[in-house]
Amino acid sequence: MGKSILVLGGARSGKSEFAEGLVLEAEKAGASVVYLAACRDLPGDGEMAARIARHRKRRPLSWSTIEEPLSPEPVIESLPGRSVLLMDCLSLWISNLLFEGPETGDEEAIERILCRVRGLMASAASSRGDVILVSSETGCGVVPPTPLGRLYRDILGWANQEAAKAAGEVWFVVAGLPQKLK
Repeated sequence: MGKSILVLGGARSGKSEFAEGLVLEAEKAGASVVYLAACRDLPGDGEMAARIARHRKRRPLSWSTIEEPLSPEPVIESLPGRSVLLMDCLSLWISNLLFEGPETGDEEAIERILCRVRGLMASAASSRGDVILVSSETGCGVVPPTPLGRLYRDILGWANQEAAKAAGEVWFVVAGLPQKLK
């Protein structure tokens, strides 16, 4: 079984760069790399397209990229041994699940998404390759002004707790400085 690592941090904290550094170390040690992008390139969203382009530019050509905004579990489960998968990021995946799901009450949405997070972490635990997950820590920011924003912040906080509980290693990146939590 592979190991699982969770990398948390705020916006522009350096969390993705830190996670990519972990992947580069694994690649130097002989691992093949899969980059699992959870982001959607939506028509008309030039700002998001620029973010995606920045991330693509940083990745080495030797990395295999899979864009999967809703169902990363099968990708993780199919990893071969001596491989490492970087999923960037859990927070975008949670957003995708929130907007893709049926319009239900808050409690149903919360449980539906947390069940998926537990399934994702079970996939990571049984994977033959290593799995590195990146996620935003939104709980340190301002309280969102809308009910949907607060629901997302709450779900992501609980999702990060589930992921941290299941991960073998957890890092928190602040101002480009990684701190090992677990």
